[in-house]
Amino acid sequence: MFSPKRFRVGVAMVAGLALFAISAMGQQQQPQTPQQQDVQPLTVGRLRGNVYWAEGGARYPVGNSGIIIGNTSVIVIDAKSTPQSGKDLVDAIAKITPKPIKTLILTHSNGDHVNGIVSFPPGLTIIAQENCKKELDAVNAAGGRGGIPADRLPTHLVKDKEALTIDGVKLVLLHWAPAHTSGDLVIYLPDQKIVFTGDITAQTHPDPSVHGELQASAAGWIESAKGISALDADIVVPGHYGLQTKAGVEDQLHAFEERYAKVKALVKEGKSWEEVKAAVGDTEPRQPSAIAIAYQELSKK
Repeated sequence: MFSPKRFRVGVAMVAGLALFAISAMGQQQQPQTPQQQDVQPLTVGRLRGNVYWAEGGARYPVGNSGIIIGNTSVIVIDAKSTPQSGKDLVDAIAKITPKPIKTLILTHSNGDHVNGIVSFPPGLTIIAQENCKKELDAVNAAGGRGGIPADRLPTHLVKDKEALTIDGVKLVLLHWAPAHTSGDLVIYLPDQKIVFTGDITAQTHPDPSVHGELQASAAGWIESAKGISALDADIVVPGHYGLQTKAGVEDQLHAFEERYAKVKALVKEGKSWEEVKAAVGDTEPRQPSAIAIAYQELSKK
């Protein structure tokens, strides 16, 4: 079962690995809660060796980013949520190293992870899962909020797994199934034992965030969380909030697997959604929730 105490302890242990922080406001501040909805100062902390983690930089929610310093250039994971927070991230990287940013990897298509891309230097290699590119293309075609310039769309697409070395840095890029979106991409650094999960593990409560409108699925989330748990990583950087441990991911996975199994059993008994909701206890304010999506998926079988 999900253990809030175990989760908090695990986060605290991993957070201790951050050896220093650079604040855009000139001082480090405590991360603010989602309820406060305040602008969070950008902070950058070293995780291990040449790998850093950036949080904050705009009004909540703002996605976490990764910074990896290669032999001659910098690899960034996720571009922040606004042009200003993207610029703040670029400026913060310049305080760490004079090496140029040459590669950007996107964990998924949500605007709070990609909209800062307009403030990044031109000519980047932009890596994403192939469905992420389709989702970004769809937003641009619709002409709606969250579109990004054509010259900032992904240029290197990953289907399910790709191991590569970028500027001396070994990375494994992984996509198991639609989980948070249809185009999730997990970035695993085997030498440093660090994994960036995007919003697959970005929650501080048992149920995951599953965007059904982006063809994500509850079953796909379970498959992806199992894949993450199987990696030899002891630092987990989620898409939002503080750092996680493998134990924290496993707690969330096991808790949701139990709830998913309950939904499956109730669907087999012919129960309605209202009956399932009452029995399982779906309290997620944003609907459809992962439990509701699980019910929809299992009802079709």
